[in-house]
Amino acid sequence: MIHATAFVDPTAEIGSDVTIGPGVYIGPNVTIGDDCVFHHHSSVVCNTRIGQRCVVHPGAVLGGDPQDQKWNGEETWAEIGSDNLFREHCTINRGTAQGGGVTRLGNGCMILASSHVAHDCVVGNEIIMANGVLLGGHVVVEDQAGFGGLAAVHHYATVGRLAFIGGMTRVTTDAPPYLITEGNPSRVRATNSVGMKRAGISDDVAAWLKEAQRLLYNNNMIRREAFELLERRGHVPEEGIHLRSFLRATETGRQGRARQP
Repeated sequence: MIHATAFVDPTAEIGSDVTIGPGVYIGPNVTIGDDCVFHHHSSVVCNTRIGQRCVVHPGAVLGGDPQDQKWNGEETWAEIGSDNLFREHCTINRGTAQGGGVTRLGNGCMILASSHVAHDCVVGNEIIMANGVLLGGHVVVEDQAGFGGLAAVHHYATVGRLAFIGGMTRVTTDAPPYLITEGNPSRVRATNSVGMKRAGISDDVAAWLKEAQRLLYNNNMIRREAFELLERRGHVPEEGIHLRSFLRATETGRQGRARQP
């Protein structure tokens, strides 16, 4: 299952039924789970753990050196889950010592052609990044978020659960969960109704979030007053609690980014 022209470092640990095609490079301290497929001329540079059933297309580079001036050759890692798809020429860099030393990506993600996940990012499960999406260093992406093509996220920003970032959007602040953020400068446009339906969010919860979006972003109410009004109207769903906590964290951060040091 390993092509004669591929290079696999002696320290690499390869699972069962792994396909490694022509010209593939598997570097030192790499662990690859069962049933993965590496198409021709893809690379795993070093210090990278990959789960099961991942598919890596030509030109993709996983576990590359961090593109950060603070990195001075320290041993850092990339940890990648299972059932992920990496299309042509996408790149995932390892972490830096200053950022905890690890870049993480969860399970069931689709990272499409020419997208980039920078050092120290923490990317959740079932993420879809369309072509040319760029995540700056230290970005956090919560589960089931989606990105249109050529969207770019500022370092230290957080993209919330089931958020959708429109194509060519410049995200400079935290993007709230369950909502669509679009434009340059970016702003919240609507709820991510399609994403919530696919994720099994009930109609009642979707309606609650739509009303929250209307009060918070269309009526420009003070956030505290908007949530107090929603609480007086009845039960606040778990998703509403998460939205409120997310926005409160953003307010305590710098420049609209909760994780900005």
